[in-house]
Amino acid sequence: MTDFRTLPLKPALLSSVETLGYTEMTPVQALSLPPMLEGRDVIAQARTGSGKTAAFGLGLLQHLSVDTIRLQALVLCPTRELADQVSKSIRKLATHIPNVKVLTLCGGMPLGPQLASLTHDPHIVVGTPGRVQEHLKRGSLHGGGIKVLVLDEADRMLDMGFSEAIDDIVGRIAKHHQTLLFSATYADEIRQVSKRLQRDPVEVTVETPHDEVTIEQRFHEVEPAQKMDALAQLLGKDQVKEEQAQHALVFCNMRKDVDTVAVELDKRGFTALALHGDMEQRDRDEVLVQFANRSCSILVATDVAARGLDIASLPLVVSYDIAHDPDTHTHRVGRTGRAGEDGLAITLVTPRERPKALNIEEQMGHALSWHPLKVSPPRGKQLHLAPMRTLVIDAGRQDKLRPGDILGALTGDAGLDAKQIGKIDVFATRAYVAIRRDLANKALERLRAGRIKGRNFRVRALH
Repeated sequence: MTDFRTLPLKPALLSSVETLGYTEMTPVQALSLPPMLEGRDVIAQARTGSGKTAAFGLGLLQHLSVDTIRLQALVLCPTRELADQVSKSIRKLATHIPNVKVLTLCGGMPLGPQLASLTHDPHIVVGTPGRVQEHLKRGSLHGGGIKVLVLDEADRMLDMGFSEAIDDIVGRIAKHHQTLLFSATYADEIRQVSKRLQRDPVEVTVETPHDEVTIEQRFHEVEPAQKMDALAQLLGKDQVKEEQAQHALVFCNMRKDVDTVAVELDKRGFTALALHGDMEQRDRDEVLVQFANRSCSILVATDVAARGLDIASLPLVVSYDIAHDPDTHTHRVGRTGRAGEDGLAITLVTPRERPKALNIEEQMGHALSWHPLKVSPPRGKQLHLAPMRTLVIDAGRQDKLRPGDILGALTGDAGLDAKQIGKIDVFATRAYVAIRRDLANKALERLRAGRIKGRNFRVRALH
C-alpha cells in the first residue's frame, strides 16, 4: 500500500501530507517510513528528488514531543543550500503541529544571531557538520535529548571531509538515539559509517537511480578548444526545446571554470549565472533565487554547490566537464526528469576523457548514446534572455513584510496583472520578486515612486 493513511502517523502529519498534495508515497517513503516509525535505524540509498526529505521529516516529527522544550532531532547536511531546503520542508510538514521550533545552523553565517536563537532550545536543528560541532563544543547546543539523528547525503559529507566531525558530534549527543542514514550510493565508506553509528539497520534500496524512460542522455565528443562553442550551440533553441534552453543546469568540475563559462555564456547573449563555494552567502542566495524564479536561464555550478537546489522542474542538465566518477554522473543526471517530467542530460567528452565515459557505460550496463556534433563558430551575438527579471526590496521579515504586501503593491499602485508577477521570496532583511522581463523597468519605477505597506523601501533590479 502506498497511501500515507495506511501509516500510524499523527493526524496533524496526515493533514500536512494532504495539504502539500502528496497523494501516494514514493518508493523510498514506502520502504523506509514503516521501520522509521517503529524506531528502527535505517540506511537508505536515495537520490535527490526521490522524496527522502519528506520520509525522514515525517519520521522525526512523529517522535517529537512539542511540550518538551529541548533539542530532540538533528539533521546533518553537506551544504548550506541543502540545509536550508531541508529546514523549509520540515517546517511545511510541521504546519499543523503548533509551536515546533526548527533552527538552521550552517557555517559561513554569523555566529551571533545563531547564539541568540539558541537561548531557548529548538526542537529540531538542521545544519552542516562543522557549525553543529562548534555549537556542541561551545555548549550553546545541547545534544543530551536527541532522539533522532539524520545524516542526509552522507556520501557527499564524506567526500567533503566531514567524517571526523560527524564522529565527534555523535560522541556529544544522547547515546541512545535512532540513526537514519541517506546516501545516493552504497560505497564502502558509507557501509563503514553505518557499522559505526547504527544498530541493526533496515536497508532500503530504490532499484532505479532514475526513470530511464523520462530521461534522455546524449553524449557528444568534442575537441577541448571547441567546448565553449559546442555548449553555446547546444543551448541554442534550434538544438533543444525552448523550455530546456530557458532552464538549464551546467556542471563544471572546477570553480574557476564555473566563472569562465558563466561569463562567456553571458557574452553570447544567455542569461547565465555562476554558483560555487567561494561566493559570499548573500551572492549565493541571490543566484539561487534568480534561477528558481526564471530570471536566470542557465546556472553554471560545481557539484557541491548544486546540492540542495530546490528546483522542482529542471528540463536540461549539461556536463560541460564529464564527471570524475560514475556516481557523480548519476547524481547530475538525476537532477532532471523529476516528478514524472521528461528530462534531457547532455555530456561533453573530449577524446582524452573517453575512459571516464567507458566507466559510466559500465555502471549503466548498456551502451551510451553518442551523437555526432558539427561545431560551428558563433554567428554574432544572439539574445537568449530569461523570461523574468528580479527586483530586490531592501526589507524583509524583520520589517514585517510578507509576499502578499509586495503582490498588493504591484497589482495596486504599480498597475501590474498578477499573471505578470512571478515567485516572491522574503528573507530576513530583503525580499525578491520576479517580474516579466518586458515589464520589470515599469514595475521598478512604480515601486520606487509608490509605497509598500504604507512605507518607502529601496528597490533595485538584479542582473
